[in-house]
Amino acid sequence: MFVALTQLWRPRRLALAGAICAHTSFCAAEAMPEPVLEPVLVSASRFAERADTSPPGTLTIDAEQIRQSGAGNVNQAIRGIAGIVGRPNSYGTADYSLDLRGFGPTADQNMVVLLDGVRLSENELSVALLSSIPIETVQRIEIVRGGSSVLYGEGATAGTIQVITKRAQPDGGNRTSGSLVAEAGSFGQLGLRATLARTGQGWSLDAAAGRDESDNYRDNNRLRQENLSGGVQWAGDGRRFGVRLDSADQHYRTAGALTMAQYLANPRSSFTPDDYGATRVNRVVLFGEQRVGALELAAELSQRDKSYSSHSVSPAFGISDYATRSRTTQFSPRLRYLADLSEAGRAGKNGSPKIVNELVAGFDFSQSARHADSTSSLAAGGQRSRAVYARDEIRSGRARLAFGLRRESFDQRSNDPLAFNPDANYDRSQALTAWDLQASVMPLAQATLFAKAGRSYRVANVDENGFTLRPGQMLAPQTSDDLSIGATLGGARQALTATLFQHNLRNEIMYDPTVANPATGGNGANVNLDPTVRRGIELEWRGQLSTALALSANFQHIDAHFREGSNAGREVVLAPRNSAGARVNWQAGAHSARVGVQWVASQRYGSDFDNTCAARMPAYATLDARYAWRMNRWEFALNGANLTDRNYFSQAYSCQGGIYSAPGRQVALSARYDF
Repeated sequence: MFVALTQLWRPRRLALAGAICAHTSFCAAEAMPEPVLEPVLVSASRFAERADTSPPGTLTIDAEQIRQSGAGNVNQAIRGIAGIVGRPNSYGTADYSLDLRGFGPTADQNMVVLLDGVRLSENELSVALLSSIPIETVQRIEIVRGGSSVLYGEGATAGTIQVITKRAQPDGGNRTSGSLVAEAGSFGQLGLRATLARTGQGWSLDAAAGRDESDNYRDNNRLRQENLSGGVQWAGDGRRFGVRLDSADQHYRTAGALTMAQYLANPRSSFTPDDYGATRVNRVVLFGEQRVGALELAAELSQRDKSYSSHSVSPAFGISDYATRSRTTQFSPRLRYLADLSEAGRAGKNGSPKIVNELVAGFDFSQSARHADSTSSLAAGGQRSRAVYARDEIRSGRARLAFGLRRESFDQRSNDPLAFNPDANYDRSQALTAWDLQASVMPLAQATLFAKAGRSYRVANVDENGFTLRPGQMLAPQTSDDLSIGATLGGARQALTATLFQHNLRNEIMYDPTVANPATGGNGANVNLDPTVRRGIELEWRGQLSTALALSANFQHIDAHFREGSNAGREVVLAPRNSAGARVNWQAGAHSARVGVQWVASQRYGSDFDNTCAARMPAYATLDARYAWRMNRWEFALNGANLTDRNYFSQAYSCQGGIYSAPGRQVALSARYDF
């Protein structure tokens, strides 16, 4: 895990600003000397706390940064502001696959995505629907790179992304607020979003609705998406309770993959004119928090219902209709206990700092069931998991030391009455353990050294276990030994964080299109790979050059290869060795502008496991920009993406084939009204 554990101390009024900026990679463009700032909160320990006392390693993107970026959805904000590499999915929706640590085709399964503490990550081969979260309701986005299985369970080897929505304030007065956003742009893009919130005496009610339409860049790739969200909550006297409901409805045409010859002739073309699909998600969450002295209690109970359907036509297989419906229930009670271990609960003798002990412990319960409905499969699969975890951290002055442990058991099953071979059904239980040990120290006022070691894991999901080399064969759990060391140098106005990391993986779970599959008589199956490794360096720099101008930049080098087996020393597919990005933010009065560039190096095609393909997927660079003008409650903006109109692709599943083109130049106008 790559935890940028940063905590800066400055004996002036910049202390809070320095600590906040040191814990994050970006500072607001309007940062000035000796600012008056509200405390920044993060939730990296599964409890809200000030950024200067939180577990280090959290990159925080706040609501104002999201607004300045002009992002229309959470996924776009993460890619544009944090510079994380993303790949368009095969459907044409806004939910790009986000890759934190070079996991390529399984990036989504090696990262946990959460909304207000509830997992959005799927127990199937699909992307978490970040686009279903109303962007105007987001208070902040927290990104932690590296193994996080102790607190968040399976699938957190590359890290976590958590979205925190706005909350009721116990001392807030009666107030009604909201916004209307309309947008129109290239490729038939039309969008309309509306939010409304009412607060009073600790109560908060909110509602949001949005509709987006686009023909998208490719032919036969039209998208229509509708989102609805609403909630009510109450906060006061050290407690908070509420309920939230969310709904997303996506309808899309699927453009399919291209050969290299087809891509070169016309990257926008499609040869699947009759293919389409739909995804519907409904979610309800009950949540509560209670503080009793030094003890905090919290819990979420959630249920998510999802349906998916697809229709495809191919010369080889004819018409294929496939549908699934699933339900996932989660319950996560937990506690945090803070204790001052210094003498008499006060600062030690001679003004020495307090010794604070923070204990976080809890249970995670999850149960999911999925049913398929097609002419060839009526499979009913499910998974139940139960976990207990604890993490203890001691903070004293400029030093931190933390240790965490998690034990999680899984029951997985599948039964298909249409299965040709009854051995294709399975029912198995297993248990896994995760741990981590981390420490940080500040030898100088503007220098923090940090290190972390641990183990993370993930289990194969229902889709992966359903297509293996032998009927009924369940894949072995994937484990990773994680190590990171690094340093942060700088203060409130400029800071550089450098992190060296390594993930030694065993039984990595991935689809291998080259392996002979006796179960189907062809090639391709989900397998446990020979031992692999992800190692590299991450650099993040940000600087406030003036009250109007801010810069940030990032660079990532990843060496992803097989450590053992027949492919020992060869590169893992779809994992670019290098990527970099830079962003400039300017704001003066009512005017603001943002320019960003991202570069991604070449990478291996998705089927090139033995590295024999003569070509590599080409490197590419994209340029984005935004200009906005505010006039009282109105904001008008011009947004541009891939302004150089670069033809490129970042998804390709066979040697110079299986290509999904990335969008060309996109320009959009938007108007926003706040009240």
